[in-house]
This record gives sequence, C-alpha cells and structure tokens, in this order.
Amino acid sequence: MSEHTSRENVARERREQDDIAALAKGGRTNFFGFFLRLAARIPFLFIAGRAAAYGPSALGRFASALVVIELTSMLCTMGEKRGLAQRLSDTEGQVHPANVVADGTILAVIASCAAALFFYLVPEPMFPGGRYTEIDRLIVIAIPPLTLTEIWLAALAYRLRISPTVWSRAIVEPWTISIMAGAMIWVAPESGLTLAYVASIFAAALTAFIPFLREYGLPRGWRPKPREMQKLAMRSLPIALADAIEWGTRRVDIFLLGFLAPPAAVGVYYAAQQVASLPQKLKTSFEPVLGPVITRNLKKKDYAAIARQVCQVGFWITAAQAGIALALAIPGEGVMGLVGREFVGGTGALAFLLAAEVVAATAVVSEAALIYMARVRNLMISVLTIGLQAVLTLGGILLMQHLGYNPLYQAATAAAALMLALGLSSIVKSRMLARRLGQPINNWRWALVWAAAPAVVLGYLATHFLPEWAELLFGIPAILGSYMWVIWKKAFGPEDRKLFQKTKTVPAV
Repeated sequence: MSEHTSRENVARERREQDDIAALAKGGRTNFFGFFLRLAARIPFLFIAGRAAAYGPSALGRFASALVVIELTSMLCTMGEKRGLAQRLSDTEGQVHPANVVADGTILAVIASCAAALFFYLVPEPMFPGGRYTEIDRLIVIAIPPLTLTEIWLAALAYRLRISPTVWSRAIVEPWTISIMAGAMIWVAPESGLTLAYVASIFAAALTAFIPFLREYGLPRGWRPKPREMQKLAMRSLPIALADAIEWGTRRVDIFLLGFLAPPAAVGVYYAAQQVASLPQKLKTSFEPVLGPVITRNLKKKDYAAIARQVCQVGFWITAAQAGIALALAIPGEGVMGLVGREFVGGTGALAFLLAAEVVAATAVVSEAALIYMARVRNLMISVLTIGLQAVLTLGGILLMQHLGYNPLYQAATAAAALMLALGLSSIVKSRMLARRLGQPINNWRWALVWAAAPAVVLGYLATHFLPEWAELLFGIPAILGSYMWVIWKKAFGPEDRKLFQKTKTVPAV
C-alpha cells in the first residue's frame, strides 16, 4: 500500500469519526430537548384535558384544525426542510448561503400566505364538525411563521447549530402554549386553545429567526428570479410531498376519526398521540444533522460511510424509542390519567402509537438517504404507505362501529393501523436503500430484547403493587433505568457510546 493511499484511508476514517461525532452531538443536544419538551407538554395536556373551559371535545376540535394547518405548512416549505441541505452543499463556495436560503424562503412565503387566505375563506376542512368561532378561523395565520421556522431551523442545522431547535421547539413553543392555554381560560375560553397555539408558533418563529439572522446574515445582491424559482419548486416537489406524507401518516388517523367519531374520542386520541409523539421527537434529534452528513458523503460517493451512519443513527433512535415506549406504555393508564380520568380509555391507543414509533425508526433513517438518492421511488413508497394506513384505519373504524364497540376502541384500531403501515414501510425502504448503497441496512440488535425483559418485569410489579402516584413517580424511572443499564452493558459498543461523550467536531467542507 502506497503512502498516498494510506494517508487517504486515514483521512477517510477521520472524516467518518467526525461525522459520527457530529451526529452524536446533534442527537445529544436534541435528546436533552426531548425531556424539556416532555416537561412542557404535560402541563398543556393537563390544562386542556381537565379545565372546565376545554375538555376532550374542545381538544378534539382543536386537533382536527391542527391536522390541516400543520399539513399545509409542511407542503408550503417546498421540501426545504430536508432539500435545503443538498442545495447549500451543492452551491458551497459559489453562492452566498443567505441567497440560497432566500430562494426557498420567498417560495414558502407566497405558498403559505395563499394557503392561509384560502383556509380562512373556506374553514370547513379544518372543522369537520362545523363548530368554530371567528377567532378559531384565525388559526390560519400560524401557517406562514410555522413554515418559515422549519426553513430557518434547517439552515441552522446545516451549520450544525442544533441548540436553536431545542430552544424553539422544546422550550419556547411548548411552554408558550401551556402558559397561554391557562391564561385564556379567563380571557377567551371558547377559543383559548387556538389563541394559545398561534402565540406559541409566533414565539417559536422569533426564537428561530434571531440565530438564523446572526448565522447567515442578509442576502447579498439577491433578487427574485421567477424562472429559477419555478425550477426549484419542481425539483423540490418530491421531497415536499415525501415530508408531507411522512408527517401525514401521524395525522390521517385523526382526520378520519374527526369525520367518523365524536369530538370527545378525537380529543382522547389526540392526547394519546401527543404523549406518543414525544419519543418521535428523538427522530428529529438526528434528522437535521444526518442530512448534511449524507449529502457530503454523496458528493464523495462514499456509500459505505452512509450505510454505517444510517445504521448507527437507526440503532440509537430504536434503542431510545423502545425504552421510552416501555416506560410510558406499561403504566399507560396512569400516564393518560394525568390528563384526566376521561382519557384513561385511550391507553390501548397509546400502546399502539408508541409501538408504531419504534417500528418506524428504520424507515425514518433510510428515508434520510433515499430523498437524495431515489426521491421519486421513495415518494411512491410513502404514498403507498399512507394509502395503506388510510384503508386500514377506515376499515378498522367501520368494523368497530359495525360490531358495536365504543369510539375508544375505534381510536385504538386507528393506532394499530398506523403501526402496521409504518412497519411495512420500514422493511421496504431499508431494502431499497441497501440495494442503492450495496451495503446492508439493519438497526436491529437482539440486546434490545434482553434490555426489555427486566423493564417489563419491573413495570409489571409497579403497576400491580404500587398506588398510581408511586407507579408514575418510581415505576417509570425504574423501567427506564433498568433498560438503559442493560443496553449500555450489552448493546453499546465504542461507536454507540459517542452519543454520551462530548467531542469537538469541525464540519467537513
């Protein structure tokens, strides 16, 4: 082996180590944000579920409107949430980065403002039950800032600036909605949840914009180019649709329940989904950093490195989500009871939703590479996934209604449909990526089973022999602690343990 080749191998290994360290640092920062978000989300659910001014029905109507608002916002990003990393990588050193961001931003502003105006004039899709106030219609003004926040945070993530995401998404947004929901009880109880949500979105947008402006500055010599922007829109369409569909798999169940089940059942399901979405945020802990790392390795055609990074991050996400799923599902009745006694019937839905997030991990990390390597085929699989989920959800709800089961059983069926659809998507997308890379893609390790065993035993003892308050106060930490101890001893190797080691990383250029 020549000295030149040896130096190249050393440089490649160093780059891979830096990439893994960058992924670990980003995930570690956002993992801390997960616990902050958990601490802030519970007060909101407690207020919305127990306050006399709100309750399950009001929460259900609010959830139905959110489905339309957040899906519309995702489409209006024009794929920039993940596509921006590739554009910044391709134009690095050629175009001022702020100019690259400005191209996507102006498209997003036009699309989001048009969408907001449309839904203000035609509010019926947001409120399938037909009950809403004039203030409720103003929820559409959240679409533009919600859209721009995604772009600003994606731009910051490309520079490996993850802390603004934590501040915006895990601190400012959830605490604002919790505080405002409490305050609105005495100001505008009929539309309190809507006003609280709008306030939280604008606060989160401001929190994201300030560090973005400091990092990128203003565009230089930039002016809108309609033809170039049209090309950008067409190029970004598959990514935008894939983003919207990936998000939509977590909302189509609420959408269908909103039409087929009473608002109270939708409210209970929404509360279960909010609890289950907390481990889902662990996926977004790595997503902003994984995109830039993959795009840089794609430029070098280093497919083996991409496969290792996808598998590494996939295992981190699966391991963390499985532990949190056990900790929240085993004492599920107590967890749902925190929101209100009327919500305990959503425990079955909670268990299926938590399981769905675990099986979805492989699809999530595979898609992080597929959107750059096979965006159209990835989009087709995503479309088939959400189509399958919709069919299973609709069929399950109608079957439960035919058999005479109450609406909470219908909600559990919707959650089971999500789990099945996402599990199949993980299998298909991981195999497709493996063929593209010429490398195996698998984030499963049998040590996960060994780690789950003592956690299940401790959870069983806690739920059967402790009062509910002790079950939550002592049972959840015991389940998580035993699980994490076994994972650390039996499953984590040197690469895995970098997730918990502080390292200085320099972004590759």
